[in-house]
Amino acid sequence: MEDSICSCRLFKGLEGEQLREALAFFGARELAYRKGEQLIRIGDAMPSFGLVLEGAVSVCSTDINGNRMIMASVGRGETFGESLSFLQVRESPIYAQADSDCRILWLSTSRLHAMQEQQEPEGCAFTGRFIAMLAERTLSMNNRIQVLSKKSLREKLMTFFTQRVQESGSFAFEISMDRSAMADYLGVDRSALSRELSRLRDEGALKFRKNHFEIVDRRLLDQP
Repeated sequence: MEDSICSCRLFKGLEGEQLREALAFFGARELAYRKGEQLIRIGDAMPSFGLVLEGAVSVCSTDINGNRMIMASVGRGETFGESLSFLQVRESPIYAQADSDCRILWLSTSRLHAMQEQQEPEGCAFTGRFIAMLAERTLSMNNRIQVLSKKSLREKLMTFFTQRVQESGSFAFEISMDRSAMADYLGVDRSALSRELSRLRDEGALKFRKNHFEIVDRRLLDQP
């Protein structure tokens, strides 16, 4: 559990008593969820945000027709709901769902607000860490915007794969989403996604088995 916590920007570099004090400051509490269970429902108050200790979570919204839109896929050591919690949103516009059995560390921002108002040094230090974490999440959302801005399905896939290669540092990588979630994240039809993946495999450009992917033809990522 500690590895997942310390890989998060909010707690990075903290050890021993410092880490325990930080967890107490954010009122940390751990809960377990089953695959498919909703962690946040639309309309819920948001006093806390989540840090994924194990498993994976999808943060979703719905369009005007009621179709699911995946806003973010959150894995081990990553957080979700930070902005909504910090803004003390009373009715969440999004929902979060467990993509697998998972354990979540819920963290409250209430003391962050209180200590900011009192201008206490401890609160200021954690404010800096929290802002850095929000900035990291903003960069992650920018990746999603880059994917959605592409016109064709292949361009969306290549942008998505390029981001995964950059994150993992390897042309072979795991994707936490299943095909349905992946299609929702890319904003495409699941059947069309499956056909395009099969086409890339038949062309010898891509290998995949379940959630493991490997870019065989690296020139593929250089295509506009």
